[in-house]
Amino acid sequence: MARAPLLQLSGISLTFGGNPVFDDLTMVVQPGDRVALVGRNGSGKSTLMKVMAGLVEADRGTRTVAPGTTVGYMEQDPDLSGYETLGNFAASNLPEGMEYRLAVVAEGLKFNPETPVSTASGGEKRRAALAKLLAEAPDLMLLDEPTNHLDIQAIEWLEDELSSTRTAFVLISHDRAFLRALTRATLWIDRGEVRRRESGFEGFEDWRETIWAEEDEARHKLDRKIKAEAKWAVEGISARRKRNMGRVRALQQLRADRSSQIRRQGTAAMALESGPTSGRKVIEAEHITKAYGDKVLIQDFSLRVLRGDRVAFVGPNGVGKTTLLKLLTTEIAPDSGKVTLGTNLEIAVFDQTRARLDPNATLWDNLTGDPLMSVSGAADQVMVRGNPRHVVAYLKDFLFDESMARAPVRSLSGGEKARLLLAKLMAQPSNLLILDEPTNDLDVETLDLLQDILGEYDGTVLLVSHDRDFIDRIATATVALEGGGRATVYPGGWSDYAAQRGTLAAEEAARPSPKPASAPAKAEPARVSGLSFTERKRLEDLPALIDRLESEIAKLSTLLADADLFTRDPVKFRKASEAMADRQATLAAVESEWLELADRG
Repeated sequence: MARAPLLQLSGISLTFGGNPVFDDLTMVVQPGDRVALVGRNGSGKSTLMKVMAGLVEADRGTRTVAPGTTVGYMEQDPDLSGYETLGNFAASNLPEGMEYRLAVVAEGLKFNPETPVSTASGGEKRRAALAKLLAEAPDLMLLDEPTNHLDIQAIEWLEDELSSTRTAFVLISHDRAFLRALTRATLWIDRGEVRRRESGFEGFEDWRETIWAEEDEARHKLDRKIKAEAKWAVEGISARRKRNMGRVRALQQLRADRSSQIRRQGTAAMALESGPTSGRKVIEAEHITKAYGDKVLIQDFSLRVLRGDRVAFVGPNGVGKTTLLKLLTTEIAPDSGKVTLGTNLEIAVFDQTRARLDPNATLWDNLTGDPLMSVSGAADQVMVRGNPRHVVAYLKDFLFDESMARAPVRSLSGGEKARLLLAKLMAQPSNLLILDEPTNDLDVETLDLLQDILGEYDGTVLLVSHDRDFIDRIATATVALEGGGRATVYPGGWSDYAAQRGTLAAEEAARPSPKPASAPAKAEPARVSGLSFTERKRLEDLPALIDRLESEIAKLSTLLADADLFTRDPVKFRKASEAMADRQATLAAVESEWLELADRG
């Protein structure tokens, strides 16, 4: 018997500021769902998630949660007021005796529960909110951009955690690799309509383009029909006036239908203009070292960057990626070693802290008040790559409505702030781009456009990002910072680095370790467990997971043994076959993981 949906929205309509966000929206989330919630920035993804969480009440419609179902929500800007430490907040709803869950999650997310709320950064607060949700383990998790402010190692841990959970979840993310790895269904918000596809994010873009092409074809046919009917209305004369008036009314209805269609939002009109050509050698770093107190961030590192290179910097949070960028651009000096910049450089910087944006000033003032963009004697003009533009027209290039020009920056979403910062960056000619976490909060379409622009850019790019897919698409070389001052240069993007790192690790493991000269010939080193707390807990949980997967496979085998199932219910047969393949692949991976951990433990 089919289980009841965990969550159902029926006939939901919602209006903000006179503009409809959703109208008569209906959707369900089933047990075991792994759903990607996608759409353009400003399309209403976060709003819909808050409706699903019960935090925003719709104007019309109903929200139904199955009896006994718990729904957990991780928001982008959590409110931690009233809590002394991040750990106090994260553990606030945990049942007694379940504190170990928070310890496991804190280790995986690199989240320190002892951090005072008063000194915590925005990223630390988001990690605390994510840790709280994962530790509580509700029946349905609603995750709004969970990978923002996580480094790649923490993203991979979270990916593994979600891939093995039985909990249903709905996920908003700009991280393509994360979405492809985890999701099995897609909810697409487009102009107030929500479409569902019973397949994960892989293939979403082809599906979207197919729907848009069908929509364009239908609109084209409607336009041709209106044109033909309008020609008749002008030229056609008939004695049977009543019949002809009906046709006129039909033409009026066609025109009303056409005008009521909502136009798709275009892509931002972003463009980069290279400044004068730099010298062939852009940056030469020779044996540089940088430490703060006892903490060595960079030690004896050398790098040569040539014109046109795209260099990505990866590593855990706090390992020194931003510091290395500042060393390479001579913003700070190394303790030892030397950095030489090439000739004729014009540098543009996209900083992850959004420091170039004044949160209390309006969008208008942030552009016109920028010394690099201001036009003398023209309060409504900005200088864009050497040419004056009206500030509102330039804002429209980056998908900002005219009504937003006088709004304060603090009222913008994360994606809108990123677009505004890109507007400032792209106004100036440059031949060296410094991009520190540019992908946070941008929607997939804007990321595609940014990728294309960087591909055509004649200058040099230094990039810090935790978006593995974006690094793969952009980087020609990857610098991996591994802690303890170590930094290694690998050719290619993230996938190339990961493959080379795995090969090097295998070679290192295969290399025999020299024995100390003083050790007896038959003496063996004492075995020390290499398992972390998280891994030990995982090893304890895996047998139960294996049993559950084997039970599910047995049930599916019984179902598929019915010779008439395909004829009687082909949809059920297809879903059961897909589920069988999925469970078998998961079981193989879990058994392999168990063997590896058991051997190391």
